[in-house]
Amino acid sequence: MSLVTFDHCVIHVSDWERSNAFYRDVIGAEVVQNGAGFVYRIGTAQLNCHGPDLQPDPKARIPVPPGGSDLCFRWDGPIEAAIAHLAERGVPVELGPVQRVGRGGAGASVYFRDPDGSLMEFISYA
Repeated sequence: MSLVTFDHCVIHVSDWERSNAFYRDVIGAEVVQNGAGFVYRIGTAQLNCHGPDLQPDPKARIPVPPGGSDLCFRWDGPIEAAIAHLAERGVPVELGPVQRVGRGGAGASVYFRDPDGSLMEFISYA
């Protein structure tokens, strides 16, 4: 049994308006104002964002630059629906569908990029 559950991770963004729209419209996050910046709530987890005009404390020793993240989100439905969802929003699929193993076991994944170039993945176990 695990002593912890995942709460949040931090990504870096270069443009609040562009990132907020992407994470809200493509990923389905709830965008929440957090001081001068924002956080993205997705299911039971959260993406904290470092971006323009923020001076986080404490700072990572080597901060991940905008575009340097690699995140996977579970898609609840067939992977074809995820591909259609991306196409409807003008987000090109970089790779997939391909077979991958995630938290839920074997699944089908598609890869795409956020506005800063970070690698995003939708995985479906359907």
